[in-house]
Formats: sequence, structure tokens, C-alpha cells
Amino acid sequence: MSTVRVHNFAVSLDGFGTGADQSAERPFGHADGRLMGWFMQTATFRGMQGAPGGSTDVDDVHARAWAPGIGVEIMGRNKFGPQRGPWPDDGWTGWWGDEPPFHTPVVVLTHHPREPLVMAGGTTFHFLDAGPADALATARALAPDTDVRIGGGVETVRAFLQADLVDHLHVVVVPIVLGRGERLWDGLEGLEDRFDVVAEASPSGVVHLTFDRRPHPQV
Repeated sequence: MSTVRVHNFAVSLDGFGTGADQSAERPFGHADGRLMGWFMQTATFRGMQGAPGGSTDVDDVHARAWAPGIGVEIMGRNKFGPQRGPWPDDGWTGWWGDEPPFHTPVVVLTHHPREPLVMAGGTTFHFLDAGPADALATARALAPDTDVRIGGGVETVRAFLQADLVDHLHVVVVPIVLGRGERLWDGLEGLEDRFDVVAEASPSGVVHLTFDRRPHPQV
């Protein structure tokens, strides 16, 4: 069975994975780029932009684990865009331009399904109204025998954790206090009991937490 993975998911010291007041100009709301500054300095991110250089330390080690083995991503609607309710006819195709960085099928969870959106570079967005288990079944059918990445946002990652469907969780604790937005950990009391947890500090000031699922006890 393929594994379900979360990578490079940044939260503030007070647990917020995104800020308040998301808009087309501010994908992370009032947090702006502060949650992902560590990632933008890595060689992995710079390579995705066609630029040289960047850090190759522990931040980059985690950053580049994002893609290998992944055949499909599941994301929430608010990672795809800032729209709410029925889809407006505004030509929105995501935050990433004509060639998104996924290069795989992407399942977008929404209460307003629509026709798939085919983009350059192998990315096709599939819009699905489903809970975590059904969304995971759809994702695995789109890319059999490959791992599934849960890409965010906060509500989507939390829903898959609540459903106990995540095998590997990588959370980056960023030393900022946001005060408002969407919190990751609400409703997840005792989550650590399911996982082996490792913490790694980075020179950039962030702390990488990796949660790997413990084997289920034999009955």
C-alpha cells in the first residue's frame, strides 16, 4: 500500500499554519511569506525557480523530500485559490502560473465540483466533494502504486490527521507569533501517541518535526 505524506508544512510558534484574511494578493493571509521564508532560501526552491545557489543544509534536506515517490497530491480548495462558494468565471487556475510545480494529478477538495483543469507540465486538477477516505481512494486510483501527498491547507491536513490516514508528517516550526489565522493542532490531542517523533534544529531558526507512524499493535 502506498503511503500518505505531508511535507514542508510550516506553523508558527502559536500553531497557525496560515494567517487571516487570505486574498489573491496574499495567499497566506497576514502571515505573508513569513511561514515559508526558510524554504525560499533552499537550493531546492531556487532550483524550482531556475535560479542557482541556495542553502544545502538541513532545511534543503527536508525541502527536497517533497517530490520523490509522489504520484498525486490532495489539497483543500483554499490552497488552490482564495475564492469561496460557487466558482466565479474569473479564469483562475491556481497560484502557480501556467505550469504548476506538481507535475502529477492533484485532487482539490471542494463542495463545488467542476470539470478537471489540465495544465502544462503534467498537472491536472480534479475537483472533488468528498471526505478524507473517499478522497484518498480517488487519489490512489489516479496514480496507483505511488505515494500520496497531502499538500494543505490547514483544514485539509488536520482532517486527514483526525481520520488517522497520515503515515509521515513533516512540520516546520517557524519562530514567529501570528496570533490569528488557522491553527493546525486543534482537535488533535494525543496525536503524538501514533507516531515516532524526531526534532531537528536548523541554523535558519526553524525546527523540523517529523512524525512517522508507529506499527499498529498486533491483536
